[in-house]
Amino acid sequence: MNPDPTLVKSEPAFFPKAHPDQGVRPFLVAGPCSAETPERFEATLDGLAPLAPDLVRAGIWKPRTRPDRFEGVGAEGLVWVRELTQRRGLRLAVEVAQPSQVEQALLHGVDAVWLGARTTVNPFLVDEIGRVLAGTGMPVLLKNPINPDLELWLGAIERMERWGLTQLALVHRGFSPFEPSPYRNMPQWEIPIELRRRRPDLPMYCDPSHITGNARLVPEFAQIALDLCYDGWMLEVHHSPSDAWSDAGQQLTPDQLRDTLGGMTFRFNDPENQELAAQLQDLRAQVDRLDHDLLELMSQRLKLSHRLGTLKKEYDLPILQPKRWEQILETRHREGASMGLNLSFLNKWLQLMHQESIQRQLDMYRPDSSKTP
Repeated sequence: MNPDPTLVKSEPAFFPKAHPDQGVRPFLVAGPCSAETPERFEATLDGLAPLAPDLVRAGIWKPRTRPDRFEGVGAEGLVWVRELTQRRGLRLAVEVAQPSQVEQALLHGVDAVWLGARTTVNPFLVDEIGRVLAGTGMPVLLKNPINPDLELWLGAIERMERWGLTQLALVHRGFSPFEPSPYRNMPQWEIPIELRRRRPDLPMYCDPSHITGNARLVPEFAQIALDLCYDGWMLEVHHSPSDAWSDAGQQLTPDQLRDTLGGMTFRFNDPENQELAAQLQDLRAQVDRLDHDLLELMSQRLKLSHRLGTLKKEYDLPILQPKRWEQILETRHREGASMGLNLSFLNKWLQLMHQESIQRQLDMYRPDSSKTP
């Protein structure tokens, strides 16, 4: 099912959850990284308007990593950005990073604001912004913090709610990598998936532009988000990305956005095919049985770690045995590779099990082993 993106609009709620099986298109936030000049912004809007985005994003203030770079046109740009979007019957969202910017956004009648990754990472700043927004009913998009901290992201939600703001949506834009990466920001899909489990009431939108940092990869990641049941996208779009004053490499043209939307494949949660449903149920039952077996094996493994800890304590051996740990990694990597296991996944599992074993043995070495850390 590939509905014409120019014909299918989102349902009335400001931040809706997507229901493609009901003909409701995922929520679309699109626009330039920076609103540069009235003429350039208008050229982008002319290309965007036929696609009927639910919100036009426009960077007025641009928090840059390094100084002496284009940091946005500032509050004066709100006048012509608002006028040009209103003229086309479009709604406007801008990023705010401090209380004075919120006041300017409210003064100029923007339709929504978003808090960027450098803002949600600071609870004090989130609180100050919430204080200014209190009582306004302003819709707020909350991007994930730059570091992979689920509780910090959840805390930003709760702070907004504490100030009475209920029109909230989440934007997953990826997390700053700590090692060389093929992407600008690491997706770490497990974090937004867990947040959605905790807060299923809030829509989750994906920002493939900032995750990939590469316009060529944006359509692929937009589809991944759809396959992971995201409710929409926030995408950077510019009429001439190669000439953009910021984030040139990750912005789509309006025509590329049209092609991206038209190329999306929508998949439905509840298959109508009864034979398929039965096959799914059978396979899931097998998974459940294997999970039970894995839990029993993990329990047995940790019991062995406890017995090892008892011997180490009795004979005054150190808890960490580096040579043994290297041996485990080497043999398990080799065995796992022969079984077709992904090395990154295997490493995570081995490290988690090793950490748990060490922690249990540390507890045994304490003077009062009944106490937990």
